[in-house]
Amino acid sequence: MKQLSKPTSIKLISLLIAGVLSGCSVGPDYKAPEVSMSDSYLYQQEVTVTEELQNHWWTQFEDETLNQLVKDVQQQNIPLQLASERIKMANSYKSVVESFKVPTVSVGGGYYNYQLSENDSLLGPAFAASDALQPATGMTLLEPQHDGGFLGATIAWEADLFGRIDRQSNAAKIRLEQAEIYREGLTTLITADLIHNYLQYRGAYERMEIAQANIEDQKHTLELVKKVVRSGYGSELDLAQAQAMLAATESIIPQLEIAQQVHKQRIAVLLGEPLTKIDIRLANGQALPSLDAMVPVGLPSDLLERRPDIRIAEREMAAINEELAASVANRYPKFFLTGTPGVSAGSFDDLFSSGSFGWAAAAGISWNVFDGGRGEALVEMNEARFKASALGYQHVVDSAFVEVDSMLFTYGRSKQNQQKIDKATAAVDKAVTKAKSLYKAGLVDHLAVLDAQRQQKVMQDQQVAAKLQTAQVTVGLYKALGGDWSTADSNQAVDANL
Repeated sequence: MKQLSKPTSIKLISLLIAGVLSGCSVGPDYKAPEVSMSDSYLYQQEVTVTEELQNHWWTQFEDETLNQLVKDVQQQNIPLQLASERIKMANSYKSVVESFKVPTVSVGGGYYNYQLSENDSLLGPAFAASDALQPATGMTLLEPQHDGGFLGATIAWEADLFGRIDRQSNAAKIRLEQAEIYREGLTTLITADLIHNYLQYRGAYERMEIAQANIEDQKHTLELVKKVVRSGYGSELDLAQAQAMLAATESIIPQLEIAQQVHKQRIAVLLGEPLTKIDIRLANGQALPSLDAMVPVGLPSDLLERRPDIRIAEREMAAINEELAASVANRYPKFFLTGTPGVSAGSFDDLFSSGSFGWAAAAGISWNVFDGGRGEALVEMNEARFKASALGYQHVVDSAFVEVDSMLFTYGRSKQNQQKIDKATAAVDKAVTKAKSLYKAGLVDHLAVLDAQRQQKVMQDQQVAAKLQTAQVTVGLYKALGGDWSTADSNQAVDANL
C-alpha cells in the first residue's frame, strides 16, 4: 500500500475535521419580532384614504419651484453626502470582514548573503572538519560564506467551523443595510424640512402682501376718520381706534419679514447655496400652494416596512444577534491551516529547477481554555444589548403609531378649520359686495365700505394661515407615514458613489 505524503495527510485530516464539524454554527438564530396591531389607525376616519402611499407626493402641490428645490436638495445637501460616505465606509468594512472567510496569500522573494563565524562555539568544529576533509576528497563540509535567492508564498486560513467569522460577516452586512436605511430616513427629514420652510416662506410672502394692502386701506380709513372728526361728526375715540388698528397692522410687517428671512436662510443651508442664489430661485413671488388630494394612509402593518426608524431598530436587533452569536462562537476552538511553498537556490539560474522547490505545511488549533471569564462576560453583555435593542424596537414602534394617529387627528381638525375659515371668508366677501352696493345707493358712507374691506383682509390673512397650517400638517403626516421620498436622481447618485 502506497504511503501518503505528509501534505496529503494534513489535507485529508483538515477535510475530515471540516466535514465532521460542518453545520456546527453556534449562537441563537435571529427571528424578526412580531407586533400585534389593529387593522386601521385610531383616527383614520379623519382623512380620505387610498391604499398605497404615493412617492414624490409633494408634486401634488403643482409647484415647479418646489419640485426643483427638492430635486436639488437631495443632490446638494451636505448631511446627505455625509450619509452616502457612511454607506461607502460600511460597505468597505463589510468587505474587510468577509475577507477573513478566504485564505490569506502573501508572496515574497529576495536575495540573501551570510558569513559564518569560524570561531563560533557550535560551527567551529564543522569548519575544522572541512579542512580535514578537503585534502582527501576535494570537498568541503561547510562554506563560511554563502549567498542565493528565494521566491515563495505564505498561505493562511482559519477554518470557520463554528461560524464566528460568518456571523461577524452577517453583522457587517446588516450594518451596511442600516447605513442605507439611515440615508433614506435622512432624505425624508431633509426633504420635509425643505418643503416646510418653502411653504412657510411662501405663506409669509402672501400674508405680507395682504398686510400691505390692509395698511393702505387703513390709511385711507384713518384719513376719512380725521375728516369726520374735524367736521365735528366724529369722536376722538374713533380716531384713536383707527390709529391703533393701523399701528397694529404695520407691526405685523417686521414679523413677516423676519419669518421670510429665517426660512430663506434655512433653505440656503439645506441646499448649501448663498442667499443671493436663493433670492433668484424664489423671485417669482408665487402664492402659497395648496394640496387637496387624498392622503394614502395604508394599513398599520405597512408602517413597519416604511418607517426608516422602525427598520433601523429592527436591523439593530438582527445585527446584535449576529454579534452575540459571534461572541458565543469565539469561546470555541479555532482551527488554522498554513502553508509556505517556495523555491530557494544558491544561484538564480537554479531557482526554478525542480530541485529548488520546498514547502512547509501545518494544521493547528487555538482554544482559550481560561480567560478570567472574559468570554462569558462578552456573551452576557451582548445578550443584554439584544434585550435592550428589543425594548428599543418596541418603543420606536409604539411612538410611530402614536405619531401617525396624532398627525391624522391634527390633519382632520386642520381641514375642518380651513373649511370654516373658507366659509367665513366667503361671507365677508359677500359683505364687501353688499357694502359697495349700499354705498352706491347712498345708504352707507365710504367708511362702512372700508371697514368691510378691512375685515375682508383680516379673513384673507386667516385663510392663508389656515392653508399654511394644513399644508404643514400634511408634510408631517406624510413624514410620519414613511415611504420613499428619494427622487430618481438621488438614488442614482448613491449607486454611483458605491
